[in-house]
Amino acid sequence: MRILCNRQALADAVNNVQRAVASKSALPALEGILLRATASSLFLAGYDMELGITTTIEAQVDEPGEIVLTAKLFSEILRRMPADEILIESNEKNNTVIRCGNSEFTIMGFSSVDYPELPTINNGAAMTMQQNVLKSMIRQTLFAVAQTDTRPVHTGVQFEINEKTLRLVAVDGSRLAMRSEPINSEEELQFVVPGKTLNEVLKLLNDEEDPLYVTVGARHIIMEIGGYSVFSRLLDGEFLPYRKAIPAQSSTTVRLNTREMIDAVDRASLVINDRLKSPLICRFKDNQISLSCITALGSANDTVSAKIEGRQEEMGFNSRFLLDALRNAETDEITIELSGAQGPMKILPTSGDNFLFLVLPVRLKRV
Repeated sequence: MRILCNRQALADAVNNVQRAVASKSALPALEGILLRATASSLFLAGYDMELGITTTIEAQVDEPGEIVLTAKLFSEILRRMPADEILIESNEKNNTVIRCGNSEFTIMGFSSVDYPELPTINNGAAMTMQQNVLKSMIRQTLFAVAQTDTRPVHTGVQFEINEKTLRLVAVDGSRLAMRSEPINSEEELQFVVPGKTLNEVLKLLNDEEDPLYVTVGARHIIMEIGGYSVFSRLLDGEFLPYRKAIPAQSSTTVRLNTREMIDAVDRASLVINDRLKSPLICRFKDNQISLSCITALGSANDTVSAKIEGRQEEMGFNSRFLLDALRNAETDEITIELSGAQGPMKILPTSGDNFLFLVLPVRLKRV
């Protein structure tokens, strides 16, 4: 293989593709990036057997061929090269020369024969979305994905498509996040995408209305984002029947400024750390929310003005879980609904129903 291409274009492609490369693997080729030169283009792929990212860039191909180069070393070489144009040449023994300006490296690659076949989807369900919409939906649910769980299916986000609505749901046992948007699709689907995959998808999505194309098969999903393809296995298992956890009625309704609540919770949490954990006590009374917390570091008290209707309540919450939900509301004002001291806090927009967050309370020790 012998190619000539723009160094920056190649460096950008490698930087994105290597996110799917295995950090450690019994198969050394999985720690590398597959380069495949054909006609006037260079195809690049990173794949760890669960997540894959591929792209194609323009290149002058003097000799077609394939090689797998160790991702970390290849990326560092590209980042430090001095000129705009780069030459990559490999021989039948997989020795690879990388030349740019006055700099030259010779590194050992792997045969592409050792690289696993990338997944494909035949006769899958297809849909189109705007990148900014999916970016917002993922961001508003990913925070509630379980990091470790005896049921791996909860380490992903459930996608539900029915009645021309796309709904994303994440749960971790102590909280729930749900986000909905209309979608132009007649499909009725339900599948779970790993949180790891969606975290990488977020980095590729932009804030514009550019389209992205999604294809879903029985075991895999492929997302076409700009010039990249992200493919991932889907998670197996039965997702939590989350609708049963959402209270149908409330005894207390609270309307408040989101930023003021975030700042107050953030301040009150200063006396909490990983070693000194204590619930953040919230008292909903007389059109204000009183926040308090006591640990060995000290005590904190704060108040937030709010419009409160219904029963007075005193509840304890994990401050980090509460902050995560508040920060992902992305609206100036929110509505909080309570259904008793032992029921979950429901966080909603003041109008519409495009998101819903639940945060379970912490049982308080009564003296």
